[in-house]
Amino acid sequence: MRLRFAPSPTGALHIGGARTALFNWLLARGGGGELLLRIEDTDRERSTPENVEQILDALAWMGIDWDEGPVFQSEGAARHAEALEQLLDGGHAYRSTATAEDVRAYKERRGAQAGFRAEPESAGAVRLRVPADGQTVVNDVIRGETTFAHEHLDDPVIARADGTPLYNFAVAVDDADARISHVVRGEDHLSNTPKQLLVLEALGVQAPVYAHVPLLHGPDGRKLSKRHEAASVQELREGGYLPAALRNYIALLGWGHDESTTFFTTEELQREFALERVSRSPAVFDEPKLRWMNGRYLRELGLAELTEHLEAFTGRPELGTGVAISAEKIQTLADFWPLAGFIYDGPADDPAARARWLESDGRERLAAARDALDGVEDWAPPAIEETLRAVVQRLGVKPKEVFQPVRVALAGTTISPGLFETLAVLGRGEALRRVDAALAAPPAPAPA
Repeated sequence: MRLRFAPSPTGALHIGGARTALFNWLLARGGGGELLLRIEDTDRERSTPENVEQILDALAWMGIDWDEGPVFQSEGAARHAEALEQLLDGGHAYRSTATAEDVRAYKERRGAQAGFRAEPESAGAVRLRVPADGQTVVNDVIRGETTFAHEHLDDPVIARADGTPLYNFAVAVDDADARISHVVRGEDHLSNTPKQLLVLEALGVQAPVYAHVPLLHGPDGRKLSKRHEAASVQELREGGYLPAALRNYIALLGWGHDESTTFFTTEELQREFALERVSRSPAVFDEPKLRWMNGRYLRELGLAELTEHLEAFTGRPELGTGVAISAEKIQTLADFWPLAGFIYDGPADDPAARARWLESDGRERLAAARDALDGVEDWAPPAIEETLRAVVQRLGVKPKEVFQPVRVALAGTTISPGLFETLAVLGRGEALRRVDAALAAPPAPAPA
């Protein structure tokens, strides 16, 4: 089995492309096959070295490797020219100066469904000669048979007048030369397939097995694309997702082993993945579910490994104590600092939180909590909790009427890890210093 992943470097690698790469990789690794990475960079205006590097970096971060490449489609110009001459010499292609207006006029005369045919000329673009009769059948592992009647297919342009090959011709030649046995790609390429099959037939080359995976939609049902809502791998990486969680999640976008299993190790994915279990229906990219899955992966890391990941992600050392009390509350690595950064950098500045919880009655309850905390001998969560709950009972108020003023004094905002654990991690001296600073601070300005 020989597969290829062939991205176009016209932008970052988005989630749909990442899924295509993963499906090809899982098939190659699970079936003892080989994976070729081909960069389809024939769009010289939009293809950039920076985008190539982004794609390579995204694949490496995801843990997707390849056996050959990267090879660049643009470097195959000589081979493309040779194949083009082969088709011209064999009568399978011809030159034509026909324009888009000529094609429209042809269809107005013969009907919109009539495939365009031109008269061969000595100059002009190169068109593939589609047989007058018959049909081309795409046998797709996922979608079954799709039939394209030749009478409805235009003779497609496969090279410009200057010899520059167009996409469907270059792809077919490259797949044939690389001995690709399976082409796994997005459903949006299905309409290109009959053109590529006709090129392969004209070259006398056996066609690969095709599998067109369903498109990705957002929760609103609209198609994801590079220009609309599609998260890039880099954005997900910066959002604090783990590669293993992302591999697991996007493997399930259109594929499933059974009705109940959600979590797979990478080894299990490689062993179980099969094209025959890929759905024809569009899959929904639902980031809240990805967050949930990622949170599960984070909690399974263990404290030491999670701390290592968070220190690398934030660029801050010695985060272990804060990680220990935050692990159950975060779903991505990016969640940690907004939740617990105040432990290391001091309280945040949230005027609305101060106005809500540190004025009038709130200040009085904070003072009562401070007096009680000053008497705690065993500065640990159980004793701290017992002390603060005693203040709640003595004042006859709801727990949040005491706990939130303390939280805002420590964190500057209403968001933090567990209050009792936070107090313990800060230590008696620092915790009481922050409470004293909050009590001494001038009143917060009223919210606008």
